[in-house]
Amino acid sequence: MSKISGIPALVILDVQNGFDDPYWGERNNPDAEQNIHRLLTEWRRRKWEVIYSQHLSLEPQSPLNHKNGYGIEIKNLVLPLEGETVFTKNVNSAFIGTPLEVYLNEKKIKTLVLTGLSTQHCVSTTTRMAGNLGFTNFLVSDATAAFEITDHNKKKHPAATIHEIELATLHKEFATIVTTDEVLNSLPNKRI
Repeated sequence: MSKISGIPALVILDVQNGFDDPYWGERNNPDAEQNIHRLLTEWRRRKWEVIYSQHLSLEPQSPLNHKNGYGIEIKNLVLPLEGETVFTKNVNSAFIGTPLEVYLNEKKIKTLVLTGLSTQHCVSTTTRMAGNLGFTNFLVSDATAAFEITDHNKKKHPAATIHEIELATLHKEFATIVTTDEVLNSLPNKRI
């Protein structure tokens, strides 16, 4: 794995209660939130930048609908603390309709460690945009999760396959794909 240089921001994308709804179908990687929590604990210990996105869907049937109080709430395991930044959005990218890019540039943050839900939606879209905007990205494979999808031919694709293919398309082009342990073991002056 490439070493993480500088002080990276931990980006936690849309880890919300609404993703527990059966609406989404089967999911892979049930340990994603626990791995995000492990990273979050280390970032907080180091007093490094933690940035959240929170999806407020405008789609009436979505469990992430902006009018659904419980569904839009960030999960307790990774709940933001006072002073941690949360950007709300209505689309897949955390850069669209938010000041995220300006915020990162003002803070002189060049490296992102990306986590969250779901791999094929907000994680992929945000990672691609971050890469196009010139950020160095580390996407944490076991701190993200995908959901099964049914394609245009009505063929169902399992969540694990979607996750694997999404990571493969992002690797090298938009991000370095890493695990939680690889990130924690690569941090400078590691003291856990």
